[in-house]
Order: sequence, then C-alpha cells, then structure tokens
Amino acid sequence: MKSVEIKRLKSNSPGTHRHVKILRYGDPGATPKAYLQASLHADELPGMIAAVHLAELLDAAEAAGRIRGEIVLVPVANPIGLAQVIDGTHLGRYDLTSGENFNRSFPDLAAIAADRLAGKLGPDADRNVRTIRAALVALLDERQPVTELASLRQILMREAIDADYVLDLHCDNDALLHLYLGEARWPDGADLSADLGSVATLLAAESGGTPFDETFSNLWAELRRRLGGSAPIPDACLAGTVEFRGQGDVSDELGAQDAAALLRFLQRRGLVAGDPGPLPTPLCDGTPLSGVDALRAPVGGMVVYKVALGERVTAGQIVAQIIDPLAEDAASVRTPVRTIADGLFFARKIERLVRPGQAIGKVAGSTPLPTRTGALLDP
Repeated sequence: MKSVEIKRLKSNSPGTHRHVKILRYGDPGATPKAYLQASLHADELPGMIAAVHLAELLDAAEAAGRIRGEIVLVPVANPIGLAQVIDGTHLGRYDLTSGENFNRSFPDLAAIAADRLAGKLGPDADRNVRTIRAALVALLDERQPVTELASLRQILMREAIDADYVLDLHCDNDALLHLYLGEARWPDGADLSADLGSVATLLAAESGGTPFDETFSNLWAELRRRLGGSAPIPDACLAGTVEFRGQGDVSDELGAQDAAALLRFLQRRGLVAGDPGPLPTPLCDGTPLSGVDALRAPVGGMVVYKVALGERVTAGQIVAQIIDPLAEDAASVRTPVRTIADGLFFARKIERLVRPGQAIGKVAGSTPLPTRTGALLDP
C-alpha cells in the first residue's frame, strides 16, 4: 500500500522549517527494498522530473497489485538547496550556510558498527546481513543532528540504510547519460547500465569525499576488512549515482523515458511484477573512474569545443580551445586543451567563460591514468 510521509528538518532559523516528502510503495519491511532519491544537488533537475514520472508508474503498479518488494522514492532530496536562489541564479550544489557540497561528507558508519558487531556474526550470510542492518539502523536512530544539513543527511541515510538497491539521481552540467558504480558491483550492475542507456559506466572502489551512494556500497567491504573475515559478509547493496545528462535536459519526454528505464530495472530485480522485455544492448562496458581524463582550462577565457559530446577521441587530440580576446599577439589568442586519454567525450561545461584550473570536460577511457589519484570526483 502506498503511503506518504513528511519529515521535517531541523530549523536553520527561527520561523522557518523545511521538509522531505517520502513516498513508500509495498509493505514496509518487504524484500527486496529499493531506495531512490532525486536532485541531492538541487540544481540538477532531470532526476527530479524522472522521479515525478516514476511515481506515476509506481502508482499504477500499486493500484494493480504489482509491487512485490518495498520501494521508497524521495522526489526532492534537498529542499535546502532548492531554496538557494541568489539574484535569479539557483545555487544548489553547495550549502550556503556551511559551504559543504550536499553530496559529500556523509558519515562512515563502518568503524562504529564494526565494534558493535564483533562476535555477533555467524556462518549464515543472510542472517549476518540482517544483523548488520539492524545495527546500522540503531546507530542512525541514536544520532542527534544539530544543523539543518545534518538532519537532512540523517533522514536520507535512515531511509536508505537497509535497502538492497540505492539509486541517487543526478545530472552533470552538460553531458550524455552516465553512471557511477562501485567496482565490486560490476558486472552485477550491468543490467542497470543497459536499461538506462548509459554511455559511460564509471567504476571505483572509492571515489573520494564520501558521496551518498558510496555510504552504502563501500560499507560492506569495509566491514569485511574491519572484522577480519571471521564471518561471511556479502556486498548486500547495489548503490550507484545516475547522471541523467545535463542540467538543461528537463522535459516530460526525457523524464518519462528515464522513469520507464528505472521501472524496467525494478522489474528485473523483483520489486515490481511484469515483463521488462529483453535487456537493451549495452552502450558501454564498465570502465575505471581513474581512466576519466578530467580536462581543465590552463588559462581563463572563452571555451570553444572542437569535438561534440559522444565523439570518440584519442590521446593528444585537441578537444577544446580557450580564447583570450585581449591577448597581446595572435599566437596567444587560442590555447588548446588536449586529452591524454583514448575514449568517449561525454561531459562538458555549459558555461563558456572559464577560469584557470576549472574543469571543462570529461573523456572516459578504459585505462587508469597516472594523473588520476586521490579524490576522483569534482569538488
């Protein structure tokens, strides 16, 4: 049965309150469980419109008795960022109060959970998963967030912590549809990649900065490491970040298309009854996130791109040029930006005025790059 719950955030200022709306489908506690949230970066709206269309599909499935597991959908995951408009410009990536990226710095529960779980796990992997999830729920319920942002993170994590599938719906600045997954869940997540039509599925054990999806995908491996392999602990959560193209790709047509793809995935994984049809031909294989060449502007100026999104490029090829209209001589008007990877040009900046060092594009290659160490995601 569908239910709707409103959870209020901590007040950031006297006289103000924001809330998160949570849609629940199926019987609470039923398995498998999927958790989906949209627009944690609140200025990334394609995930939000996909969630609107997905809710319509799930309403119909619920009415027809086709929900088999539990599905939790949060169509607006960040009411704080949704309200951050300054002089007509929406700034939804960073919290203006703290300066924090909304999709970073989620707490790592593995260390605390490992202490509590020591000696409590046995030879039954499924029972261990249930024991671990109960401990994680208890840990989150004990936390007392003080700030509005901390309370938002608490609510979102609490809803997702016991899910078998966690999908965080985002978009890039100007891009083709792509996907981030933990490398331990490949090729298990290949059906998700194919259903969505991902052109670049990027894999990492840890991308840096503790984004939302890795809170759940990395947890199980970290518990195995901390508990020393004394009991079987499977990778019990398939979590990923879906990048629904670029910020301007907001339409009912694309939203309906993306929602249909998400529903097919839920059908394949046993959460919704019905025939999803044959799995689409994959558009890509999984490739390392460390193989993505994150192109940066060497100087400031106007960026012009010399290849289109979706083109394959080779190492050394000029992907863009930075134009300085005030250059003192003709030779320095244009500064080339070359890729060091062989791969697919899949993302770029929609803004054309760039600063030195600013990220301006991404090329997905199949080979890790020596320059890609440490934090692999943009700030």
